[in-house]
Amino acid sequence: MDMDKFQQLQAELGVKFHDLNLLRQAFTHTSYVNENKKAKHNERLEFLGDAVLQLAVTEFLYEQYPERTEGELSKMRATIVCEPSLNILAEHQSFGAYLLLGRGEESTGGRTRPAILADVFEAFIGALYLDQGFKAVTHFLQSSLFKKLLLEVSISMTDGKSQLQEYSQQRNLGKPDYQLVQESGPSHEKEFISEVKLQARVLGIGKGRTKKESEQQAASQALIKLLAADKPQ
Repeated sequence: MDMDKFQQLQAELGVKFHDLNLLRQAFTHTSYVNENKKAKHNERLEFLGDAVLQLAVTEFLYEQYPERTEGELSKMRATIVCEPSLNILAEHQSFGAYLLLGRGEESTGGRTRPAILADVFEAFIGALYLDQGFKAVTHFLQSSLFKKLLLEVSISMTDGKSQLQEYSQQRNLGKPDYQLVQESGPSHEKEFISEVKLQARVLGIGKGRTKKESEQQAASQALIKLLAADKPQ
């Protein structure tokens, strides 16, 4: 039963929803609704959750870094509230196991697709906000997100590529392999998307106004993922 597994999810997360249907909706992908017409998909909750998450992270950074400028805080927030970071958080919480997907999306690996996992994390935040308010969201983020923010911010504000190179050398993982996967936009406003692989496995994806910036962000995301895996949960 769907509701049984969401009862299990609540126990694992340490939260208790007043309206369990909201939690279920947060994990309902549009592909599932296409095959189950009475269900509600999570896109509106994702929209709300993005705004709530932006505010929660903004408040955290504002209080944690009183010496930082507006531009620095904006850069920090952009590094944190982005698909690669939210994907890591969703993976850490095993959100993929609870997704309600259509058969086609299920068969093509939707349960582990980074974009879907990032979206479901935002939808969960939106559902928790509607169910219990902003204080409950910040309490949850204290255990799931804010613990990682200091590490993530410190990496993002330094040379992620050098740190990743040093990490991979120390653990004999080979040399990080950077690849430009997309280049778009007019010449005066280019956007570059790069990925970094270690041992043929994609560990980070980054965006930037230059190729170098996108590689730095990809390296930072890879390093965050590797360091998180190093630490006991």
